[in-house]
Amino acid sequence: MTEQQRKRVERAISDMINEMYSSHLRKMQSEMHICASKCCDDQRGTLESVQTCIEGCAVPLIKAQDYLQQELGQFQGQLQNCVMKCSEEARQRLPPSPGDVELAKNQYQFENCTVACVDRHIGLIPTMMKTIKAVLEKGPNAMPQA
Repeated sequence: MTEQQRKRVERAISDMINEMYSSHLRKMQSEMHICASKCCDDQRGTLESVQTCIEGCAVPLIKAQDYLQQELGQFQGQLQNCVMKCSEEARQRLPPSPGDVELAKNQYQFENCTVACVDRHIGLIPTMMKTIKAVLEKGPNAMPQA
């Protein structure tokens, strides 16, 4: 994958993460801190009970982050598989002793293939975001376990 394509993917993923943070994760983070603050307000709580309470407050956010990471991992794995397929096809097209013209043509075809992979996967991001948002809106119990 060319540097330009890598940057396109990184930018698209970064934009998606920022959108998820502002639309869902920031609110969950705020709720976690409010919950933890209430745990600390319990004057009768023991050190252990307050700590357990605080840890419980973090569970929804941790589950959401884990779910998002899992989805991003699958996305990146699928993209890598697509690029690997391009590489394998390029290697199979080369004759035993390729000349400069054949190497250049093969490189051009490989780069076109990787651009198509990147385009296709970036095109999947809006649907993936919609799915992730729907799961996050249902709450931590709706999130699949890793």
